[in-house]
Amino acid sequence: MADIKDWNALAKPDPEWDQAVNDLMGGNQPDLGLFPGIPELRAWITSTKLATAAQMGAGKIEGVVEEEHQVKMRDGESITVRTYRPEKKPEGGSAMFVVYHGGGWCIGGLENEELLARKVVEKLGAVVVNVDYRLAPEWKATSNASSLGADPSKGFVIGGTSAGGNITAVISLMARDEKLSPPITGTLLMIPFYVSHQYIPESWKPDYNSWEQNRNAPILSQKACNLFIDNYLPDVSKRNDPLMSPALWPTGLKGLPPAVFQVCGQDPLRDEALIVEREMREQHGIKTKMLVYPGQPHGFWSVLPTMDASKKFVEDSVGGVQWLLEQK
Repeated sequence: MADIKDWNALAKPDPEWDQAVNDLMGGNQPDLGLFPGIPELRAWITSTKLATAAQMGAGKIEGVVEEEHQVKMRDGESITVRTYRPEKKPEGGSAMFVVYHGGGWCIGGLENEELLARKVVEKLGAVVVNVDYRLAPEWKATSNASSLGADPSKGFVIGGTSAGGNITAVISLMARDEKLSPPITGTLLMIPFYVSHQYIPESWKPDYNSWEQNRNAPILSQKACNLFIDNYLPDVSKRNDPLMSPALWPTGLKGLPPAVFQVCGQDPLRDEALIVEREMREQHGIKTKMLVYPGQPHGFWSVLPTMDASKKFVEDSVGGVQWLLEQK
């Protein structure tokens, strides 16, 4: 991270992305903001993720046991979680990795993180909990760890993509403040959303350029961001709530566990992740690892999974979980 002198230069499109778009999409840059609404987006993301799994060979892996469970929420409603565990328990027990999918709080599901979950079990022997949380606009986990074959004292990592990264950030802050036991030992923050652009902290403004620089970026343009946010929290006056904008958390970032960030250069959300990582590392002495993908748009590996950069992103995610477990 320290050797990235010019954050704005990260937005220059990666030639591999442009070539893949030309070859596979006829040069039509994908933009979620062009969809008429959430139902159409949901249909698209489901078919895209299933195609991704097929292209990446993400079928069930031998030696990995997969099960689905219904988990009750505080309001009595239930959600589905899919667990993945090694058939043969590693000596010393299995750490636990809880992952929250992306999709702007409005789209996506268990299939989003299928590939990552299976690879984490295969390569690291951890137990993975893939959470199918409730979505907007219809809807404006450790006590069972032992029953899953996990021992969080061996490592308890949470992670998520985009909106899932936002949920990860919020949960890590709540867990710190509430002194969760066993504690979360690491966070994997993949292209996370940290703050609504209407409430950017004053101290951020000299470095916060990606929202405007990448306003027309592929996949996640400003228009797409606004589509998601308007369905998730229509009232602009409430978007400074720390539960949506964890960068504004009243007790700050001090004392958080080690964190791995994965950030795309051609992404409106780029600079908020870069700024948060810098504050964690420089102001609070938190161990961090920053992985940047210059010229790639938000969620690029989901749309064009056969690119070398896409394969590297998934490998880096698994390596990020490994690094976090090593920090414990």
